[in-house]
Amino acid sequence: MQSTPPLTETLERLETVIAQQGLDRAELLDPAVLATRAALPEATVRTLLDGGPPPAEEVNDRVRHRIHTLVRARLAATGRRMSDLAAEIHRLTGVSEMWARQVCDGKKVPNVELLHHLVKFFRVDGAESFFTAPADEALNRALLPTLRRLETDPLQPLMDKYGVKGSDLRMHGSMSRAQLERLLEGVLRSVLPEDAGGAR
Repeated sequence: MQSTPPLTETLERLETVIAQQGLDRAELLDPAVLATRAALPEATVRTLLDGGPPPAEEVNDRVRHRIHTLVRARLAATGRRMSDLAAEIHRLTGVSEMWARQVCDGKKVPNVELLHHLVKFFRVDGAESFFTAPADEALNRALLPTLRRLETDPLQPLMDKYGVKGSDLRMHGSMSRAQLERLLEGVLRSVLPEDAGGAR
């Protein structure tokens, strides 16, 4: 099983890929987007991206804050009321609406069973650890899918095979990534049979 790299390594590898591929760092490492994805305060994300330490906090505080962050994001996205969300959690889990409301408000810590239900309710990655992991691990989990996607660029093996230095072309401004993709797409179409895409 492949081990998970620490946040410092993930960030180093992302910086390398961003530089090699001429990507937009501000877009890929947008603190506001990452804060939403990891259910962390934006200030914490900025600190971690700058190489600072994660905040010292008790695990119960992490759980309360992350649930409350997810709740606020859900309410903002759907326009629903807190009472509606509490009622939905009540129907899903069987806890009282008052208790569900206090958990959503970040005032109470859910027990393990309720936390398990909240993982499904909010459809978060990482199971219960999404709520309990330290901030650096939470941010790392939010960044890893982007890193894996960029490091497994399907164009890269083909460019390597034919000695095409795509990153050099982009860095020197002679060809953008989109132009390179169109060029390779045109080459592939020219060598594939006409019915490769299916019967006409």
